Amino acid sequence: MNINFNLQAMVAQRALKNSEGKLSSATQRLSSGYKINQAKDDAAGMAISKKMRMQIRGLEEAGNNAENGISVCETADGALSEIEEMLQRMNELSIKAANGTCTDEDRKAIEEESDQLKQEIDRIASQTDFNGATLLDGTFDLRGYSDTLGVDVKTYSDDMPVGKYTIEITQMADLTTDPVTDAAVKLVDASAGSGAGQFVRDAIVTADGNTVTITDTKGKSITLELDPDRVAAGDTAVLDITGIGAFTVQVGANEGQILDMRIPTVSVESLGLDDMVMTSAEEAKKSIDKISDAIDQLSSIRARLGAYQNRLEHTSASIDVTYENMTAAESRIMDLDMSDEMVEYTTYQVLVQAGTSMLAQANSQPEQALQLLQ
Repeated sequence: MNINFNLQAMVAQRALKNSEGKLSSATQRLSSGYKINQAKDDAAGMAISKKMRMQIRGLEEAGNNAENGISVCETADGALSEIEEMLQRMNELSIKAANGTCTDEDRKAIEEESDQLKQEIDRIASQTDFNGATLLDGTFDLRGYSDTLGVDVKTYSDDMPVGKYTIEITQMADLTTDPVTDAAVKLVDASAGSGAGQFVRDAIVTADGNTVTITDTKGKSITLELDPDRVAAGDTAVLDITGIGAFTVQVGANEGQILDMRIPTVSVESLGLDDMVMTSAEEAKKSIDKISDAIDQLSSIRARLGAYQNRLEHTSASIDVTYENMTAAESRIMDLDMSDEMVEYTTYQVLVQAGTSMLAQANSQPEQALQLLQ
């Protein structure tokens, strides 16, 4: 029996301290609902869960992006629907003007209404925007450039290989002849990625006046507009097909998980109606075909937007499923099983009470040594 070193009290104190620490951790877990509150609880689990959390929050925002993309499609399609209604009315007017019972005064009134409709088409196209971004003015169409003034890249297909293409103008259009002599170009060279050389070898050139379309056997195409006041037969031009400019929707939590939406230019000029008149029966008959082509072009754009919208809806649904599964995976790492933890908590609570009692008993033992001194 000794009084300088109470080893029994030291053992009881150590056990009590250990139980109190575990009780404190259990209390923290129960109050937070997480089984990992600090890195020391599970270093690997903490690292994995934080990476998952980044993915989950990114997916949540990507889902919002997809919904906004759908809204962009709906906004553009709504404007195009009104433009199509105006084209249908212009078609009615052209058919009316082509009838022999119409007088020159009648056709003058028809032309006035047609002009107002064309102005409204341009106004709607230039003022349709989403969150400040104009949608139908070509801002979100694929961009292409030419190093020669008078050669304008109007449009090209989505699968056109990116790079530079050299063309030679072999003939300009002559609009004074009947039938009209169309322009012609020849593809000379290409410096682009895979498929560019094949495009050059297989390309077929078609023209409508000074509008030239170069198409290969697989449907890839470039449409050019030649300005007769700036270029002539024998001139060459280098076309830079960039493959950029489309409206990009970030539909994933990682870099490169994007969906590009191409929204072509819509205007009276792009629809081929800028030179359309109905002042005579002959001109009105020509207008019928022009309006029919414009409606087909507009329908193609609307179909493209509808396809984007359907794709985004599927993308949004896929994001929701992935978000749910990632959240479930993180939950398995981070969430606490309350019933199991309550059992642990009760155990440590009893151990703390027992340890406190035993420490009191151990501290009282040295007092018994004093009885020997009486």
